[in-house]
Amino acid sequence: MLTPETPKMWGGRFEGSLSPDAQAYSFSLQYDARLWKQELHASVAHARMMGITGMLSPHEANRIVDALLEIQAEIEEGAWFPHEEYEDIHTAIEARLYEKIGALAGKLHTGRSRNDLVATEVRMWLRERTTDLARALLELCHQLMHLAEQHKATLMPGLTHQQHAQPVTLGHHLMAHCWALIRDLSRLAQAGNRMNFCPLGAGALSGTTFPIDRELLAAELGFDSPLPNSMDAVSDRDFVAEYLFVSAMLMVHLSRLAQELILWGTPEYGYVELSEEHTTGSSLMPQKKNPDIAELVRGRSALAIGNLTAMLALLKGLPLTYNRDLQDDKPLLFATLDMVIPSVRLMCAMLEKAHWRTERMRAALQGDFSTATELADYLVRKGLPFREAHHIVGRIVRECLQQGIGLENLTLEQLQRHHPRFEQDALEVIDPERAVRARTLLGGTAPESVAHQIEQAKHWLATIEHQLNELLHSNG
Repeated sequence: MLTPETPKMWGGRFEGSLSPDAQAYSFSLQYDARLWKQELHASVAHARMMGITGMLSPHEANRIVDALLEIQAEIEEGAWFPHEEYEDIHTAIEARLYEKIGALAGKLHTGRSRNDLVATEVRMWLRERTTDLARALLELCHQLMHLAEQHKATLMPGLTHQQHAQPVTLGHHLMAHCWALIRDLSRLAQAGNRMNFCPLGAGALSGTTFPIDRELLAAELGFDSPLPNSMDAVSDRDFVAEYLFVSAMLMVHLSRLAQELILWGTPEYGYVELSEEHTTGSSLMPQKKNPDIAELVRGRSALAIGNLTAMLALLKGLPLTYNRDLQDDKPLLFATLDMVIPSVRLMCAMLEKAHWRTERMRAALQGDFSTATELADYLVRKGLPFREAHHIVGRIVRECLQQGIGLENLTLEQLQRHHPRFEQDALEVIDPERAVRARTLLGGTAPESVAHQIEQAKHWLATIEHQLNELLHSNG
């Protein structure tokens, strides 16, 4: 019998016991205790299935199910929780079940292994976290779209190599971040679909001779179907690695947005001011208002990347099937999801509370030569090859720099000294607002193009949300 005094599922073959150091080194309860709900749900499904297939009598199945539901209520009410002498959540709950119903508890583990059980529970846990992450990410995308709608005509410099390149709108810039996050949502939905298959019934590695109904178990637990190969079922951790990749990629995207908020909040830029809810002061310098939350998001992207790398290294070279190395997938997965979901929520809140200084963005275009391309395109429309037009406008920019003036200070006479095909309307194309409004091509920065992007994004989000809802419906 499994009791608190002998909390091992495997002790019959052994006369001795693990050394205290080895025992402490191998325990996982501090990590997998958070799987208690999934452990109970999977066990209830297994007991019901055993009652249906005749592996247990209806009375036995009902007693086990009732006791498991009592344990769930105890945990939810704070009356009991697994404590440290148990090596993992499976051992702890089975011991509690013994305390409630005696030897009958030992029948629950018929035809199953911790190998297929933990693989099932991690998938169930991750499915719930998919719900949390998807909702947070959808909210962030909608916040970016809301800001883009407000600022679809707000001019600002667009950069390449961190140098002023061409005028764009803040709405267009924010939608660029939004599209990256929509891809993350799409990856999340696809990863969820690939993950939603049930290992339960695979046993330790080769299945079982007991009449386990794997289709019933999968349906009861909200999975699409059982995994088709018992060896793959207990050894597969692709779904963990894939979620860690999705999370790392998402954190990289959040880090890029955080970096821009940090830069834009400096006096040199002055484009945005983050709220006091998301900034801190200095213990020494009274004037400081530091973008700490944005910096932490930026920094924690490195942790997400590290956890992904660790997971891939953990899997590399593992022979089939289950190996104890796989115990360490959970700390990596839990740590990443615990970090990513708050990061998304805080980014959404930072954007919602931020004050945008649009006049500083517009002023930054003054004298920055970012409409030089417009002059070159003007000459192309007059019949010049682009390479020649590019060279001519390059000389004009050099002359302006020598004289300490911007393109907006040029006269028609000065332009015509460089080429006779410049006419009075050439001075109009230098205007940043006109340059922006001219870019109506699909995906361009013109206000109507940004508005079209927002409508496209709404459609994409609706499609992805439908895919996620089909998966998340499995959670009940």
